[in-house]
Amino acid sequence: MDEQRSPADVSGQVAQLGRLDPQVVERMRHEALTVPAPWKAEYGAYQSGGWWTTSLMNASGDAADVTIGDCTARPTGLLDHMPVTAELLASMGLSYMWVRLARLEPNAFLWEHRDYDELTSTERHRLHIPLHTNATAFLVTGGVKIHMTAGRIWQLTPTYAHGVCNLLGPDRIHLIADVYADDAYRALAERAHLPASTAQPLPAAPKARLADELAAARRLADLGHTAAAERLLLRLIYSFSLPEGTAYDLITQLHTALGDAEAADRWTQAKTKLLALTS
Repeated sequence: MDEQRSPADVSGQVAQLGRLDPQVVERMRHEALTVPAPWKAEYGAYQSGGWWTTSLMNASGDAADVTIGDCTARPTGLLDHMPVTAELLASMGLSYMWVRLARLEPNAFLWEHRDYDELTSTERHRLHIPLHTNATAFLVTGGVKIHMTAGRIWQLTPTYAHGVCNLLGPDRIHLIADVYADDAYRALAERAHLPASTAQPLPAAPKARLADELAAARRLADLGHTAAAERLLLRLIYSFSLPEGTAYDLITQLHTALGDAEAADRWTQAKTKLLALTS
């Protein structure tokens, strides 16, 4: 089993870039909570349910258009209802590819995955500004769990495998900006750092513990709760530092043991897709 990762090991994957005025953040939070947003459930294969997004800047100008892609972003009508947010985005002087609000409900998960695999034309980066969050909402990457605190700009490198959860709530709402690399972005990125207090290495999972979890999943499946069995295994990355793709491998093992070759093959393909692996 892989050794635990230290915060320094993931500083290239996630980092703080700067602090924002608390009053500005509070006004942005109010805008995000009250704006008449057309929240959309997208990327269903990547999540448990409970992940919703709406666009503030994109290619079409339609707030309900949430499938991101390379473009010269323009404001959607939703941004007209969020003047404080619009002012902050303008003041940063960045070259925006896409800007979204992302809402994760309590007891909701984004499964282990990579992003940007289909976007290869130019260098881009992802920024998070947490607006409404809680201590049980956290990111996992490289065997380390990180709660993205409000009041700061965070950088995430989504080409590394990662997952996100919100265990107890309330809703976790982040402003997410995908930006192109330029002088303004590079000046912001010079501030990148990851305080040790923000990152918590997860414990390794002994083989015996993984065997117990697989056995528990098998009992659920035998009772007819196959989806719950899969979710039990998918959630292991939020408790343990695991080699990449372990949860998907365990689900494949589960279906193989159940004699369901079609489901086993489906989860093998899901691992390849979600982790952007070469098939």
